[in-house]
Amino acid sequence: MTHSRAPFTSDPAPSDPHPPTPAHLRRIAVSAALQAGEALAEAFRSQMEVATKTSAHDLVTVYDEQTEQRLIKTLTAAVPDSRITGEEGGSVGHGRLEWIIDPIDGTSNFAHGFAMFSISIAAALDDVVLAGVVHDPVNRLTFSADDAGAYLATGDSAEQPLRPTPKDLPEEHLNLVTSFPGSAMVQRRGQEALTAFGELVTTYSAVRRLISGALELCHAAAGWADVACGGNTRPWDVAAGQLILRRAGGQYLPYGARQGRSWDGAPTEDAHLAPGYIGLGPGVQAPTAQRVIATFAHRG
Repeated sequence: MTHSRAPFTSDPAPSDPHPPTPAHLRRIAVSAALQAGEALAEAFRSQMEVATKTSAHDLVTVYDEQTEQRLIKTLTAAVPDSRITGEEGGSVGHGRLEWIIDPIDGTSNFAHGFAMFSISIAAALDDVVLAGVVHDPVNRLTFSADDAGAYLATGDSAEQPLRPTPKDLPEEHLNLVTSFPGSAMVQRRGQEALTAFGELVTTYSAVRRLISGALELCHAAAGWADVACGGNTRPWDVAAGQLILRRAGGQYLPYGARQGRSWDGAPTEDAHLAPGYIGLGPGVQAPTAQRVIATFAHRG
């Protein structure tokens, strides 16, 4: 199923009944992420209480809930007729415009004092992601995208277009970032999952587990990584990152099935809903990773 893009042409006045443009949505999301990120940067490596959700590998802190509530308040104030899909609070509201948010993508990293986590916000209309931001508050990196392109702001510097030079390298020279296989995948598939991970390790020049799908995709968008992949993701993990990657000139290939919808690696407008994915930096091909993720995403 391919969705057509809504015909947004200009930023509306506050009383305009039509949704804001992708560019305006991006600015709203960037502002919300920067504001929320200040508190996370302050809290980083402080004493904090850490709890678990579904398992000992699925951590949550008080900052996850606080950040999500702060984002909900800011985003719905900016666009009153909108709804929220968040990692912590689920679905809230009934507006046509959907904000897909992960208040801390990489909570385990945040809780353990490892500076690799982000705030991820995407704006979607009818399952088409129109704008997104991934903000790394500790390293002060703000990746974003709308229909005009992808952007990166570093520290206090003004944002610049994000469009790295395409790479044409043999597969064995590429570096890959991933959270695959997660603990649940290893528990279900055992040695098969470990063998698949071993194939990635022996195929690529380097394999790094960042445990933040949003940042993994953004690092591929910037050309710092070549391949990003995941096998058991939710929309808030990838909605913003996949748009940033695509607008930077890369590819986002969805795999697997969820809620009656199936993806086979062909690019689609609703790719962020798929459970598995391969993200390719500009010019990159990675057939081994595509085969591994396709197999696991479809078989669970």
